[in-house]
Amino acid sequence: MWLRCGCPSRSVSTSLRVLASPLRVLGLRRCNTAAFMPESAGFGGVSGRSGLQEFSVSSSESFWAAVARHRLSWIRPFTAVQDCDLSRGRIRWFEGGKLNVSVNCLDRHVHTCPDRVALIWERDEKGTEVRYTYRELLEMTCRVGNLLRRHGVKKGDCVTIYMPACPLAVASMLACARIGATHNVVFAGFSAEALADRIRDAQSSTVITVNQGVRGGKILELKKTVDIAVQSCPTVQQVFVAMRTDNPVAMTARDIAIEEEMLKEDVVCEPATMNSEDTLFLLYTSGSTGKPKGLVHTQAGYLLYAAFTHRYVFNYHDGDVFGCMADIGWITGHSYAVYGPLANGGTTVLFESTPIYPDPGRYWDMVERLQINQFYGAPTAIRLLLRFGNEWVNKYDRSSLKTLGSVGEPINTEAWEWYYRVVGEERCPVVDTWWQTETGGICIAPKPSDPDAEIVPGMAMRPFFGIKPVLMDTEGKVISGNDTSGALCLAQPWPGMARTIHNDHQRFIETYCQPYPGYFFTGDGAYRSVEGYYQITGRLDDVINVSGHRIGTAEIEDAVNQCPAVAESAVIGYSHDIKGQGVFAFVVLKKNVDVEEADLSRQLNDIVSEKIAKHACPDFIQFVQRLPKTRSGKIMRRVLRKVVELDLDSLGDLSTLDDPAAVQEIIQGHRELLSK
Repeated sequence: MWLRCGCPSRSVSTSLRVLASPLRVLGLRRCNTAAFMPESAGFGGVSGRSGLQEFSVSSSESFWAAVARHRLSWIRPFTAVQDCDLSRGRIRWFEGGKLNVSVNCLDRHVHTCPDRVALIWERDEKGTEVRYTYRELLEMTCRVGNLLRRHGVKKGDCVTIYMPACPLAVASMLACARIGATHNVVFAGFSAEALADRIRDAQSSTVITVNQGVRGGKILELKKTVDIAVQSCPTVQQVFVAMRTDNPVAMTARDIAIEEEMLKEDVVCEPATMNSEDTLFLLYTSGSTGKPKGLVHTQAGYLLYAAFTHRYVFNYHDGDVFGCMADIGWITGHSYAVYGPLANGGTTVLFESTPIYPDPGRYWDMVERLQINQFYGAPTAIRLLLRFGNEWVNKYDRSSLKTLGSVGEPINTEAWEWYYRVVGEERCPVVDTWWQTETGGICIAPKPSDPDAEIVPGMAMRPFFGIKPVLMDTEGKVISGNDTSGALCLAQPWPGMARTIHNDHQRFIETYCQPYPGYFFTGDGAYRSVEGYYQITGRLDDVINVSGHRIGTAEIEDAVNQCPAVAESAVIGYSHDIKGQGVFAFVVLKKNVDVEEADLSRQLNDIVSEKIAKHACPDFIQFVQRLPKTRSGKIMRRVLRKVVELDLDSLGDLSTLDDPAAVQEIIQGHRELLSK
């Protein structure tokens, strides 16, 4: 068996502001800037973190050229640093340069430290972790790469990967990069229909999966999901199947047992020479329409930015063990479980389980057992574990920890304080990171910073090198000054950003470049404090962030509306103690529908689970006679949100509604729902 079994609020209490210890966290003294960042020796007297930040923005080309030359291994040097025009959605970096991403992540480290551990696979079964050295990971990658080539996968083809977090999934990603194919990793919790949508859009002829997944002690029938999905995917010619469990699964003529075939392949695979702007991967993310967006990330710029942010945000050094809890199906897993750590020659943890399996001490047992130095998790998990008390944390030795990270959504102050005081024992800085699938890597975070710089709970705070955030008002003008809020935009391009939406560049322009011409619109709102720190206040479009998973409300509505009993629906996000945001659905039934509401609610959740994923299912469903609409027919989701938030004093002017009485009916129905 190739998968071997081993044995936010604006007001922040000043009492919670934390001064970073220069002895224990990333220090950036003005006298050793070149030691902190070797490239800075050529920056003409620039010193200190603030000096580097200013130079990285004002002299962007010089900064990124030096970083790219120093941190990536090139087959041919680039001839142009950037050719970007945000107003037209044109983003190109390091043109003329040629490289191979897998060589940067594997071969160059095998030459210097072949027996260094690259991956630690923290399997679902506690205490059965498996380690893979750089030499072993390179050999596995080469075998997969040769196998894909033998079966006709060519440079530019797209391979869909539907697998849990495991070494073979990482090797499959790197094998695609090695032979010049594009990979499209789909989170292994998505339904067959959602998987099929992504396979069709990516036009994949090859899928890689496992017989079954294992998570939280439960078996996940991933091969069966793929079998259903590919029935509606005429482009799929072959499905490679790995064995995660010993349970046999039905194999068809298109299915290939990957471990058996890999053993026939050589451990040397000639890497393809790739242009800097060739596509590295597609990754689908929900948008405000029902159709997921296949964001395109390219070779050099993405890899450089993932590695650079991994090194400096988390103060990662050789010998550290980096624990990113994110699944490889999300951008966090791509950037900080795979590409960033491996490009830096690091040791990265692949976490297959859940935070509470077999008990709520799973994370902290793993920290002690694997000696994790940087721990990067989601606020959802932190809020969940907080509820189980301190004893599950204090049971384990966490002295190896040096940095704690938060990702996926803003972390609330209570969770931040518990994370800092209990988990980190008041000695580990908490880096609350803001970024997106679209940005490729972290854009705003408390670190890196000067050694005596404060960290404010619940704030992302400081822009990373090369990042220039701005706040925009409703008229599209830049807001100057501090203690103000607005739409968060980024004023200049950076290497890690997505280049386009697969097969739909116009949608990319309309989504990110047209709302504020000349700026990249993030879709998020932000507050800039008196001190100039940034705090993310939430989405401005119709996207819900559930446990760090972005889901378009239109996508859920499309699923709900497919029920024969449903006339129409409106879905909104609301504040949830554990998940950050929950899903609330208002549903209008067709006339003469005679069915129990409880039965229909279960039916609707089953549909959403089947069409999208379980995490997209509504937490509450309220059946209503009608939805509040404007005279032009637009659903007033703002009003529905105020009802759910019990903020009835802020409903505003309802005179523009086609029938204001609908709101009172919904308010009364909501009260009855809460009283049940």
